[in-house]
Amino acid sequence: MSSTEHSIIAQGLAKRFGRNKAVRDLSFSISKGEIVGFLGPNGAGKSTTLRMLTGILPADRGHLQVCGLSVPTHDREVRKLIGYMPENNPLPDDMRVIEYLRFRAQIKGIPWGERKARIHHAMEVCELHRKARRKIIGTLSKGFRQRVGIADAILSSPAVTILDEPTIGLDPHQVIGIRRLLNNLRGETTVIFSSHILSEVEISCDRILILNQGRLVASGTADELRSEFLPGSRYLLEAAGDKETIRNELKTLGEDWSVEISADSRNGFHEITLVNHDNGSNGEAILERLLKSAGMRVRSFHPVLPNLEDIFLTATRRSWDLSPDEMSESNGRYQQDSR
Repeated sequence: MSSTEHSIIAQGLAKRFGRNKAVRDLSFSISKGEIVGFLGPNGAGKSTTLRMLTGILPADRGHLQVCGLSVPTHDREVRKLIGYMPENNPLPDDMRVIEYLRFRAQIKGIPWGERKARIHHAMEVCELHRKARRKIIGTLSKGFRQRVGIADAILSSPAVTILDEPTIGLDPHQVIGIRRLLNNLRGETTVIFSSHILSEVEISCDRILILNQGRLVASGTADELRSEFLPGSRYLLEAAGDKETIRNELKTLGEDWSVEISADSRNGFHEITLVNHDNGSNGEAILERLLKSAGMRVRSFHPVLPNLEDIFLTATRRSWDLSPDEMSESNGRYQQDSR
């Protein structure tokens, strides 16, 4: 892996807290300019990994580079290259937004002649440059506080911006605002952000990394992960009739099909998921067969695309079933996966 093509290269990272192995043999790379979603269940090792990337937390083992520099041996230089907003975004309640950003610009060592332009740019990107710039931080909504934290993170025009749960506690309107903000950062910096709002990750990110039990269990675009974890064609069918009769009718589709009938029905209609595992199905032909069936009455039939939540549940559930050796092998498959 070339350091000129990648903002981050991690190989064999490990971190233990007492008996708890928070990160185990973790390897991945992130290309320059990518926006990457960092996902995993609680306790998967996401925040620990992000802190190791920033140099705040030393790795027990492994190799970590940021923009070609080794994090352990060039920690001061690396910190200048990274903008970081932690999960619990600590902000002073008694300062105005503009005062806080001026203070942070001074702390970050931004030259005096560049501070005004840098602060204005950060506030503009985060949409703080109008009404919010003079407001006291303690009076701001959660969404605007998150914007202030992100503005702080990008003040120094970092090569890499790390945002740990920037959407936590936000309402849908505020989440959309953070989505716009991330889009504003595209092309300016490499962005890594963790979030439990999977739909936002799917919309905003170029690539997705999923951790579980401290290891990488999935890496790729949403489409690549669908092909790996949930291959085949999927259809959602609504049909009325006796469940057993419907099941027997659907068995005639062939062994390549799996059938899942919901436990509940609405107005006598069952919601049925059909999956063709060989990916060679013809939706129109299948619908024509279903409409001719005497054992059920079809109300709707349409293809469905698994979303990131489906992928996440499948990827993390699969990793729980793997042995430690299999998990290590799985991690090894992903360490070369980058764009």
